[in-house]
Amino acid sequence: MTDAAKPVTTHALVAMKAEGRRIVMLTCYDALFARLLDASGVDLLLVGDSVNQVLAGEDTTLSARLDQMIYHTKIVCRGAQRAMVICDLPFLTYQVSREEAIRNAGRAMAETGCHAVKLEGGVQMAPTVRALVEVGIPVMGHIGLTPQSVHALGGYRVQGRDQEAARRLKRDARALEAAGAFAIVLELVPAPPAAAITKSLTIPTIGIGAGPRCDGQVLVLHDMLGLNERFKAKFVKHYAKLADSVKDAVRAYSDDVRSGKYPDSSHSF
Repeated sequence: MTDAAKPVTTHALVAMKAEGRRIVMLTCYDALFARLLDASGVDLLLVGDSVNQVLAGEDTTLSARLDQMIYHTKIVCRGAQRAMVICDLPFLTYQVSREEAIRNAGRAMAETGCHAVKLEGGVQMAPTVRALVEVGIPVMGHIGLTPQSVHALGGYRVQGRDQEAARRLKRDARALEAAGAFAIVLELVPAPPAAAITKSLTIPTIGIGAGPRCDGQVLVLHDMLGLNERFKAKFVKHYAKLADSVKDAVRAYSDDVRSGKYPDSSHSF
């Protein structure tokens, strides 16, 4: 864990990698969970465009909008004290032009108070990353399975299985580092190439389905807590079964209301 008294910064993350300290990252979409995660010592809170699937019930992240991301990032920032808050830039907010990327990322930073943005893509997005960094916007990269390109990739599939694909991923990672990204998410990448990429960089890698040798790990909060019963993936470890707890609690509440047990005199004025 990083120093509980100090806010997590981009420089702190690079130092954590150099010192071999693992980085903890979770998605977060609201102030209440932000307070809980921050108090639990989580280093990075990613306001992912996965909110479009987890909370909005969409099949993909593609229809997420900038206003939606700004709303959720702003309320996460209200709950975070120490953790770094990162706003995911949604589809088509940074791909059209570098000028539009700067405008949209700058708006996200200004209106939410977040500490950084995240975008998907490797070599082809490196010039955009550089443009953002040059105007003072910290950028986290994201390669491997990039959900905003799910249809082009042929679905949610592991990336980098063969040698040439693994070499492309390493080139992507190095291009993002050279462009000034402070960290890179590796999603659905086999463990060996993920380890090789991690070793080749001076900036940290954050894995999700990318094996144990990344500098840190990220999971979707609702998956890790066992709240999302519909999503099952090999890389997800359930640290709780809160879907069962929620259903049990709601059934008990419903029974008490229907039987007249709640509210009783102790819950009345």
